[in-house]
Parts: sequence; structure tokens; C-alpha cells
Amino acid sequence: MLKRLLESDKKLLVRFAVSLFVTIFLAVLFVTVRSYAEASSSSEQIVNSGAQAGEYLDNDPEYVGDEPTASVLQQVIGVDASQPLEIILLLTLIALAPSLLIMMTCFTRIVIVMSFLRTAMQTQSTPPNIVITGMSLLLTIFVMAPVFTEINEIAYQPYVNEELTMEEALDKASVPLKRFMLKQTSSDDLDFFIDLSNTEEPEGGFTEEYIQNDLSLTVIVPSFMISELKRAFQMGFMIFIPFLIIDIVVGSTLMSMGMMMLPPAMISMPFKILVFVLADGWNLLIGSLVSSYNW
Repeated sequence: MLKRLLESDKKLLVRFAVSLFVTIFLAVLFVTVRSYAEASSSSEQIVNSGAQAGEYLDNDPEYVGDEPTASVLQQVIGVDASQPLEIILLLTLIALAPSLLIMMTCFTRIVIVMSFLRTAMQTQSTPPNIVITGMSLLLTIFVMAPVFTEINEIAYQPYVNEELTMEEALDKASVPLKRFMLKQTSSDDLDFFIDLSNTEEPEGGFTEEYIQNDLSLTVIVPSFMISELKRAFQMGFMIFIPFLIIDIVVGSTLMSMGMMMLPPAMISMPFKILVFVLADGWNLLIGSLVSSYNW
């Protein structure tokens, strides 16, 4: 496959390699210039103040009480890092934010059920993907609002007011998320991933308190995802049943009338839309989705 790609798209690969090299070169150049500028600025401040290197940390009131090596990374993982590395970490977190939204909230179940509805009605690209994604996102915010509010009260606001360190704030913020995910996770799926991870059983066993406070997110998140997929497919199956009955009735009617060349989907789709609208399908679907979550 690689050989075929090299033979057919040599120009594309060369452009990609050149672009990657230029990007890396510019990033390294930017970090180097910025570090040099910061070092020069620090040296000028020391010279202007008439102090030797290292003395301003103890004498200058601007720096008294500050830790020169303190950083966000040091609070999170215990390792100091320069500002460019913190920027890279922030960009990485921003890139992973959609994945975290999908894995740790109710977004997965909602978007899958919406997709099942569109497939069952055979409306092809109606509603479009952007509408389904937007509705799923808004419903996710609606369902997760109590969790986000609790995280804001017990973790974010104390961190902003400098009452908690970042590590303590992250630990407190994970508790409401764990509680929400565990309420939606079946015990079979949780036990399955506990066995896969070879988690040692504590002295008192896997109690509810231990699972909520001490069990790792690397076990809870995949268990939650599997449970969400199972329930989404179960709801999708229930959505398919009434539309399948309409397809069977329309297909049988066309066969009895000898209209075998007429596509049944063309005739059944208006009836599906009519039944869905008359039954107030959107309210039923969204109400079922929201009420399917345990609080």
C-alpha cells in the first residue's frame, strides 16, 4: 500500500514533508526566540536593579513569596515546565476536548439514537449531520447541567479563589463525573473492565464508596461507554419497530397490486413522516432520552 502511494502521489507526499518540516522549524524558532527574549529581559531587570543573579527573588517585593519553578504542569503532574511546553499542553487538551465530551457525557447515546431515527425513517440526509450534532450537544448540556454546576461549585470556584491547588481541584471535579457515569453503567460492564484491568480487590471489597472515590477513570470511562452503546442500540431497535411495520404493510400492498417495479421506500417514507408527526415523535424521543438517565 505504501509503495502504491509513493508511486501515485509523490508530489502530495513531497508537499506534506515540506510543510511538516517548515512547521517544525518555525515552532522551534519561535520557542528559541521567545526563550532568548525572556532571558534577556530578566538580565536587564537584574542589571537595572543593581542586584546579582538570584538575589532579586529574596529582596524584590514583586517576587517575594513566589516559587520561580511553579507552573500548571508542576501542580498537575509534579514536573516543572517552561511556558512554551504549557502552551503545547493547553493545545493538546483543546484537541482532546471533543473526545472527552463524547466519552464522559451523554452525547454518545443521544447522537446514536438520532442517527437510528434518521435511518429508520429513510430520509437519507434529513435532518443533516450538523443538525443532529447540534441537537445532541444541546441535549447533552441540558442533561449534564447539574453535574457541571456541582463541578463549578466544589472545584472551579475554589480554584479560582486560590482555595485549592489544581491537583485538588481536578480530584474534586472528577467525583461528580464519576458519580454520573457510574449511575449509567451496568454492574456487568464495570466488573468486566475491572477484571480486564487486573485491579486488585481491596480488603473490604469493591464497595460503592471505593468505586466512587478510588476506582480509576481508566476503568470507569470504558465501562460507561460500553453501557451507553448498549442502551443506544436498544433504543434504536425500539425506534425501528413501528417504521418496519409500515415498510411491511406498504411492501405487501404493492406486491398484492402487482406494482413490483415501484420502490416501496418511495411510498412508505411519506407515511413514516406522517405517523412520526402525528404521534408528536420529537417530544416522545427527546423525553425518552432525557428520562433514560439515572440521577
